Amino acid sequence: MTDRCSRPVSSLSASRLAMARGSRTLSLSLCVLLLSACAIGPDYQRPQVAEPPQYKAAQGWRQASPSDAMARGAWWELYGDAQLNGLIDQLNNANQTVAQAEAQYRQAQALVRSARGGFFPSVDLSAGKTRASQGTGSSSSALSSSSSGIRDTYNTQLGVSWEADVWGKLRRSLEANEASAEASFADLSAMRLSQQSELVQNYLQLRVIDEQKRLLEATVAAYQRSLTMTQNQYQAGVSGKDAVAQAQTQLKSTQADLIDLIWQRAQFENAIAVLIGVPPAQFNLVENPRIPGLPQVPLALPSQLLERRPDIASAERSVMAANAKIGVAKAAYYPDLTLSLAGGYSSSTYADWISLPNRFWSVGPKLAMTLFDGGQRSAEVDRTEAVYDQTVAKYRQTVLDGFREVENYMVQLKVLEDEARVRQQALDSAREALRLTENQYKAGLIGYLDVVNSQTTALSNERSVLSLLQSRLIASVQLIAALGGGWDGQLQVGEQK
Repeated sequence: MTDRCSRPVSSLSASRLAMARGSRTLSLSLCVLLLSACAIGPDYQRPQVAEPPQYKAAQGWRQASPSDAMARGAWWELYGDAQLNGLIDQLNNANQTVAQAEAQYRQAQALVRSARGGFFPSVDLSAGKTRASQGTGSSSSALSSSSSGIRDTYNTQLGVSWEADVWGKLRRSLEANEASAEASFADLSAMRLSQQSELVQNYLQLRVIDEQKRLLEATVAAYQRSLTMTQNQYQAGVSGKDAVAQAQTQLKSTQADLIDLIWQRAQFENAIAVLIGVPPAQFNLVENPRIPGLPQVPLALPSQLLERRPDIASAERSVMAANAKIGVAKAAYYPDLTLSLAGGYSSSTYADWISLPNRFWSVGPKLAMTLFDGGQRSAEVDRTEAVYDQTVAKYRQTVLDGFREVENYMVQLKVLEDEARVRQQALDSAREALRLTENQYKAGLIGYLDVVNSQTTALSNERSVLSLLQSRLIASVQLIAALGGGWDGQLQVGEQK
């Protein structure tokens, strides 16, 4: 009898145990299935852009190689000026505009760390004391006799809460924040490149002004000798007073041009001081007898421009962030699953507050979703999709602008090169004409007005050649910046370069 009764009981226990194990296995399988679910929303794909196979004005340019100076980053070293290299180092360390962009990048990094923190449980600890009173007119008859006085309650609680990323909302949020951080890093690189380009342009223009100053100083000295010679000839009765007036007019006009260069140079010098984070009153750039040489700028392919330009990279990362935010908006249609665990002690007296009889605990999942919101979620999805379309259009426009800038500066450099060749020929002819005119004047064959005209023409051509060299130097800087400078296109969130 006992045996017969014991066998059914044993079989029932085994059956319940098997059901319990099966239930746990099913629950675990469901959890794994839910946690491994795909993230809601579209996966990112780079927008298609109109990409030419080569530049229209690329004829005559050499192809860039991975080992060139631009690829190493220090593109300004192409100009071979040690003082310029030192100024760029100061800019990289002390430029305040770059510092603002760097601070924005650190803010974006913090948002990424905050988004990653959403994958982990949150643990809260609280402790407090509550004093409460309830009048005798309470509707609760059980409390009316005992709660008319003041009651103290001591409470301490430890809680753990974790949101399961079933629909990928947290993953899409992290994806959006990481893309935004990469865009911010690219913005930092673009700002640094812009400031470097501005400093190099200011420096080169300042050096050309120094050369113009040396030219005008030598011209003033020559005009001073001419004035002295005409004065001597006038006193000797060889030439008229008009020659002296012409020589003096030419001398004073050139002296005025020389004085005008002082404030022009001061403007560039002060601009460089601000770029390197120094008050203009504390910065002085001594004259240098050498103008940096015009470099041979190697070209990257149009397809490589998409990787080399930080502003294009920033625009693309903005598209990536906008794409991820669509998934975040669509995930709002699905319920949120939160697992929580809480426990602690609660007592009306402090003496036995932390004791076993006063313990309490709670554990359980929570599934929450919005059933009706008047179309707010639908509107948010429409908004994020519109933002995505906007960022795609901005990305494509940035790419088109990049191609346009490269083409423009390539054409400009080629045209200026051809113009420089003709200008130099004109200068050589003007110098030869001046030499012949001066010899004829000394021989008494022509008047001084002819000498003045030849000197004016020669000086004008000298200054035109220098101005053209300045334009070519500036255009070369602008082309390098349009090609992306020395930025290698590598985006690593969390690492500052």
